[in-house]
Amino acid sequence: MSKAERVLKEIEKMTERRFLPIVGPEKGEILARVVRETRPKRVLEVGTLIGYSGIIIGKEFDKEAHLITIEIHPDEAKKAEENIKRAGIHSKVEILIGDALEVIPKLKGPFDLVFIDAEKTEYFQYLKLVEDKLHIGSVVVADNVGIFADQMKDYLEYLRSSSMYSSRYVEVGDDGLEISVRL
Repeated sequence: MSKAERVLKEIEKMTERRFLPIVGPEKGEILARVVRETRPKRVLEVGTLIGYSGIIIGKEFDKEAHLITIEIHPDEAKKAEENIKRAGIHSKVEILIGDALEVIPKLKGPFDLVFIDAEKTEYFQYLKLVEDKLHIGSVVVADNVGIFADQMKDYLEYLRSSSMYSSRYVEVGDDGLEISVRL
């Protein structure tokens, strides 16, 4: 078992004792598969929490890939940094502390992959802020689009009706991921 896999298992065990809204192993495997298939060089994650999904993404990277992840809570960002270092992928990850709505406009693109797992009512705003930093073939993955679909109707309607994206829902239990490719 790799360092990254060990840290992921520790975080999963932690969630058995107290609730932590991590992507979890099932959706995590789907996210890892997207990373393996797309082989992104630049990834943006909106919502770091304690680094679980960042580790899933980072463990699939090749040497040139880089993850920028945004977390609004400094304590969580610190814990994420510790977890990511313990997982052995720290050199490929940059954690930015702040409100994603303020941080995203300051970032330079392009991004090959964007993973959104933060404030559910702001998914559409995150997408619109990063949209000019995407290229044809960029992939956007959003978590919790099953259980929180009502809170992100604008996001889902835009992706599913826009000629700019090919979008599909991947169901996992009572929840799921929306995987969208920029056309």
